[in-house]
Amino acid sequence: MHCRLLPAHTTPITCPMIEYRVRAGVSGFPSPAQDYATDRLDLNAHVVRRPASTFYLSVEGDSMTGARIQPGDILVVDRALTARHGHIVVAVVDGEMTVKTLRLTDALPGLYSENRDYAPIPLINRDIQIWGVVTFVIHEAA
Repeated sequence: MHCRLLPAHTTPITCPMIEYRVRAGVSGFPSPAQDYATDRLDLNAHVVRRPASTFYLSVEGDSMTGARIQPGDILVVDRALTARHGHIVVAVVDGEMTVKTLRLTDALPGLYSENRDYAPIPLINRDIQIWGVVTFVIHEAA
């Protein structure tokens, strides 16, 4: 699975925010009187904690489908965070960006796909740099 860096916008792009909250698991319809925009929502304000160190990346490939990361998804990646065991990270492996789960076990520390078709990438004897930690995944609802 590869990542492609996307340009970031410095000007907020906002969408109308509907005051009505959507319930999951409860049937029924909202009142038409509640269906109005009361504010504007800037998605960056919700997913970016450190603008200077946060980037968006587009996903290519299927090695992380077990973590619900699909081709075409957008990753929000924070380069200021320290990667820890179990984090989903963007790493540069032999000069190429990839997204994997970081596992720091005694047996085989490495970068692991969330798809059984792909072998782990050991952290030893490779040119690997952890580029950032994935904080959000944005994907189209099916």
